[in-house]
Amino acid sequence: MSARPLALVTGGRRRLGAAIAARLATAGYNLALHGREAGGELDAALAAAIRAGGARAEDLTADLADGAAAEALPGEASARFGRPVALLVNSASAFAWDTPADATMRGLLDHYAANAAAPTLLARAVARQRAPGACVVNILDQRVAQPIADQFSYTMSKVALAEMTPVLARFFAPGLRVNAVAPGLTIPTPDYSPGQLGRLAARMPLRALPRPEEVAEAVLFLARAGAVTGQVIFVDGGAHLERWEADFVRLERDARD
Repeated sequence: MSARPLALVTGGRRRLGAAIAARLATAGYNLALHGREAGGELDAALAAAIRAGGARAEDLTADLADGAAAEALPGEASARFGRPVALLVNSASAFAWDTPADATMRGLLDHYAANAAAPTLLARAVARQRAPGACVVNILDQRVAQPIADQFSYTMSKVALAEMTPVLARFFAPGLRVNAVAPGLTIPTPDYSPGQLGRLAARMPLRALPRPEEVAEAVLFLARAGAVTGQVIFVDGGAHLERWEADFVRLERDARD
């Protein structure tokens, strides 16, 4: 059995989850990579990091809106690797556009289930495995500091997870540490233009947008910081210090881009 600790990364096959998983692979972790659906090509940078780091990686599939499936995931990861989960990164997120004007009961509940309830059930399952020094890192969003109405169901579910983080940290101590990282605009979707990104960066207090690697380093720091629990680290160029009138995708748009 490998002596490498096991990290379970939800949403770990793509985008920010893949960047986090890649850093963990080079830091000495084996990886249980969760996705909602089976198959699909692995992020190229993640695949390269797994090879370079000599890590073992396994894919796991679960719909995190299903409570039983979510709570069973750490046990499945542990069975695959023959060791308990040492690090849980709750990176998977449901994300849809709505506002208080058109939010539905179904949308609100679906976002809460995937983005707040599932991370809680996953953390509980990891706590029960009792891995020495085990840690949970919840991936939030800088908007939890200054919530807005855009993507209302998503935003409120992340606010809930942010509030849960110190509660879970206190409840599961001393056997499990629970912290969070709140990224800013890190990996833009195709509806952002290059010019728009530059203008948004200029509006940040640090005049820059965060890189995925910086978010991953914050996760790794929390995984290693044995005296830290119940904390949220914002990796956002200072975005959480400002009050934004709308979601970033609706700001600094220019038809000339």
